[in-house]
Order: sequence, then C-alpha cells, then structure tokens
Amino acid sequence: MSDGQRDDAAGEEGAGGEDLVPKDAARLAKEAMQRARQAARERGARRTSAAKGRRVREEKRRGSLPYQRGRDPQAMSDAVETLMRRMGWTEQIEVSSVTARWRDVIGDRIADHCEPLGFDEGILTVKASSTAWATQLQMMAGQIRHRINEEFGREIVKELKVLGPTARSWNRGPRTVKGRGPRDTYG
Repeated sequence: MSDGQRDDAAGEEGAGGEDLVPKDAARLAKEAMQRARQAARERGARRTSAAKGRRVREEKRRGSLPYQRGRDPQAMSDAVETLMRRMGWTEQIEVSSVTARWRDVIGDRIADHCEPLGFDEGILTVKASSTAWATQLQMMAGQIRHRINEEFGREIVKELKVLGPTARSWNRGPRTVKGRGPRDTYG
C-alpha cells in the first residue's frame, strides 16, 4: 500500500473499527464546488466579489453628484406625459378631454340633443334626447366620427353607438305581471 492509500484507509476507520468521515471529504466538497461553478459559467453567470459590489455602488454614488450633466430638473408635464404613456392612459385622457369640450367639438345644435356616455375600445357611446334625434345621429355617425377623430389628429373613435331615450318602466311594486305590459294607457 502506498502512503496516500494508508492515510485514506486510516481515515475511514477510527480506533475500535468505527467508521469516521473519510479524509477525502474535503476533496469531494472541492469537486462539487467546481461542478457548481462550471454549471454557473455555462449558464452565463459571472463571478463577483463583495469588493466589486462596493465599487459599483461607489461609482453610482459618485455619478449622482450635484451640478453634473443629467441632473437638471425636468418639467412636470414631461414626467406626467411619461407616466400616462407607460400606464396606457393617453387614449382615455384624450377622449375625456374631447368629451369635456363636447359642445365645442360637435357644435351647439347637436350637443343640445345628445351627450357622451362613455368610451371603450374605440366605441364612443352617446345618448340622444329623443328617438328622432337618435335616428338622425345614426345617419350622421360617419360625419360625427370624422369630426371627433379630426380633433384628435388620428383615428381613435372607430364606431359611434347611439342610444335612444329609455322608456318608462311599468314594473314597479310587489305584484307584476309577466307579459307585454300596458299598451294604450294614455288614450
């Protein structure tokens, strides 16, 4: 037996024939660490140290000193515009601004007889004051859409949905009858 083999054999058995942790446990741990490092390198991980992390943080701090380029205050409007774009609110804000100026955009005569109710995924819903105006607005839908999109500068409103006035509901009280309901009650 060579000296290395005797040391291994002596390390595996202690006095009295008891099994102890083999002396090559350190060697096995080193091999496992090398395999883990190799796998990390194959994944593209890089070796970093605490000192390097401190250097990176220090460089960031040094780059943030006052009176240097890029440190000037930005306009609030730019920050709000960036936030709206990032959150996807620009279209809703534009539609809200047009509906707030509804009378100016559409005109007094049409605005007297309809009001915007909502906007969802390119569909602008308006409510007419009477069924006759609902029919008239349906026929003018293309012109109204064109006028609103002209105000935006691009096509946002793809469809105009016109709702007529709601009819009176006769379903009141605890006792209601299923069926067509009243017909000629005013005559």
